[in-house]
Amino acid sequence: MHRRTIYVAIAAMILPAWAHAQAFPVKPVRIMVTVPPGGAADVVARLFSPKMGDALGQPVLIENSAGQFGTIASGRVARSAPDGHMLVFTTPSSQILAHFTIKEVPYTPADHTPVSAAVETVTALAVHPSVSVNNVREFVEHVKRNPGKVNYGAGAAGSVFHLMMEAFMAATDTSLFHVPYKGVIDAVNATVGGEVQATMSSLSNVRPHIPSAKLKVLGVLEGRRFGPLGDIPTIGESIPGFEKPQSWFGLLGPANMPPTVTRRLYTEMSAALKSPEVRPKLEAAGMDIIANTPEEFAALIKRGFATYGAVAKRAGLKPQ
Repeated sequence: MHRRTIYVAIAAMILPAWAHAQAFPVKPVRIMVTVPPGGAADVVARLFSPKMGDALGQPVLIENSAGQFGTIASGRVARSAPDGHMLVFTTPSSQILAHFTIKEVPYTPADHTPVSAAVETVTALAVHPSVSVNNVREFVEHVKRNPGKVNYGAGAAGSVFHLMMEAFMAATDTSLFHVPYKGVIDAVNATVGGEVQATMSSLSNVRPHIPSAKLKVLGVLEGRRFGPLGDIPTIGESIPGFEKPQSWFGLLGPANMPPTVTRRLYTEMSAALKSPEVRPKLEAAGMDIIANTPEEFAALIKRGFATYGAVAKRAGLKPQ
């Protein structure tokens, strides 16, 4: 009788957790997005979330929580219950770069469960039309002829596009003056308005200004040309060996999420991204679908620490 009582007690502890994982989700799933409404990551999240919610049988709610490199939202999720009902959709800024730029990040890399990198945003180098260059090689020569006089707009020091420009400068042995802006859209608008001469940003952010010739896109950072705008060359075509640092938008949950929950979230988000209703819109916006597995995403983040760590060191960044 005593042994049977022990078995019953053990079953009482295990079965509710098992049943909860099997029943997931039991309420709406909340996704914290680390950019303001209208930002590229926000657009992606709002594109896939309805299809994902339909498959899960519960609404997927998007909540914007920008600020401090995305660490506010990522911190909230790290402290939430590991049941899969509260997630963060973010970028390398919160999961990698923050650890090189902020002294007291409210979480460690181990405090999140990677679900999947949804997309890689196609990144473009663009200049104001007053800059008398038409391609990457001419831009490099222009910068070298005008040392210390060419500036560019990007987010704060240590942001993704700031460090991408640092990687570009390292590959081309050039130096441009960084003018920091609150957000990437602000930096793009400043370039359109002629406040700064150049910017590096998501193609989705600069593309609306191409038909009106308010911006000249000199190249994309990817290893291949972007299909819908195939006339824009890659930077690697002019700068052999140039490799773009990663710029994924990805979904993560708190540490210790049940593997069944993690796999379910990955499966449904991946299917939503690849659906005929969503894929064309993502590609038109300048997004390459990744939809990698949780294990592949974890490995991608690990590689990102090595890549961005080297760029941050060159830029002289220190946690503040």
